[in-house]
Amino acid sequence: MLDMQGLSLIGYILVVAEILGVLLALNVVMQPRSSQGTIAWFIALIALPVVTVPLYAVFGRTRFQGYSEALREAVASVEARAREWLVNMNAMAAQPRPQLEPIESLTRKLTQLPFLGSNKVELLIDGEETYENMIRAIEAAESYVLVQFYIVRDDAIGRRMRDALVARARSGVSVFFLYDEIGSIKLPDAYLQVMRDAGIAVSGFKTTKGRSNRFQINFRNHRKLLVADGRTGFIGGNNLGEEYLVYRDTHLRMDGPAAQHIQLSFAEDWYWATETLIPASPEIVTAENSDQAVAIVNTGPADTLANCSILFSTLISQARSRLWITSPYFVPNDAIVVALQAAALRGVDVRIILPDVADQVFVELASYTYYDDMLNNGVRLYRYREHFMHQKVILVDDTVAGIGTVNLDNRSIYLNFEATALVADAGFISEVEAMLLDDLENSTPVQCEHYDRKPLPYRIACQIARLASPLL
Repeated sequence: MLDMQGLSLIGYILVVAEILGVLLALNVVMQPRSSQGTIAWFIALIALPVVTVPLYAVFGRTRFQGYSEALREAVASVEARAREWLVNMNAMAAQPRPQLEPIESLTRKLTQLPFLGSNKVELLIDGEETYENMIRAIEAAESYVLVQFYIVRDDAIGRRMRDALVARARSGVSVFFLYDEIGSIKLPDAYLQVMRDAGIAVSGFKTTKGRSNRFQINFRNHRKLLVADGRTGFIGGNNLGEEYLVYRDTHLRMDGPAAQHIQLSFAEDWYWATETLIPASPEIVTAENSDQAVAIVNTGPADTLANCSILFSTLISQARSRLWITSPYFVPNDAIVVALQAAALRGVDVRIILPDVADQVFVELASYTYYDDMLNNGVRLYRYREHFMHQKVILVDDTVAGIGTVNLDNRSIYLNFEATALVADAGFISEVEAMLLDDLENSTPVQCEHYDRKPLPYRIACQIARLASPLL
């Protein structure tokens, strides 16, 4: 049994925890985050400080410190070149499209660049097609290759790309390889050492770099990018691993000025991680016989505003006839919930495709609680039956198609570094439409009963997951 001294120590710890909980709860109110997140953290810190205070130290912040300041330093060191590049990129602006104007105006504000013309965009469906195209681009590279993945596996697919990069490095091509340490936490150093031994520059993204970020493991770099010679770029949902040969996913290949914008994204992340600039070409090369308009929008926790939420809320609000979305995780914030409901209520054909079997139980539980919010207001939900559906796609009318790395959940919207390619081209939009129609053929429509008929303990667990989702 505990003696009086032990009881006094426990009491002291509880009092200190409660004081810290109250102070941090006040800090929560003053920080920019979703209303759900503010309420969840506030209540948890007051009611259960012994558990929540340590969690808040690791997961509590919503702003990544130092990244924007580091980028300003980098730009200042190459100021004239940066200005010239920005002028040249703006000169590649696509032809104006009246129906695109509100979206183009937003993306220009978020990125300082317009939709860029003179691109050739290729839709890559699933992992095998994506990896084949990436390998060919690596093998054709003459000067440099930039590679970035959230998850990297030491399996047959991971080793195949690594070996292609090693071969190119040994032929004199400069190769830069960036990965996220949390997403690739199981990646053995031996995998990376093979690349280092071949002269490849390798780095993790270093989300704990800097005093303010030291104990934070909440921020992740979720981007999946590849650039060859500044002319060919890739962006999409596929990570680097064998499971993506089975997953239903989508990636893009882009030849043209858009590849330069992807290159800028990599250069910024690389500078944060290594404090060095990549020796990449600023030359802007146009695609032959193609003029597809593309905007690359990068979002993340270093943004001054909630850029990811603003982007997707705007895309949804601009829909007039059709809004089709795919996401492996569906735990949207208030702004996106309201935008989806408003779109359906004004007569837009809103369809959202989700996986039939999720790979994260907690997110799956929380997702169920949004079914009534959607279905009772005219949004149609579908569960994709074949394999795990991992693609992140949005189709707005016949105006724009977006493909990238953003999931419709709290982590992607507020906490992850993400990238989205928006393509405004009638031919490409038709391709995406055909792809999603195939996906819908392999999907089951969701009814309210799908959730309502679950046992009461299950539904309680779902509601708890929804309440707790903003904490992670």
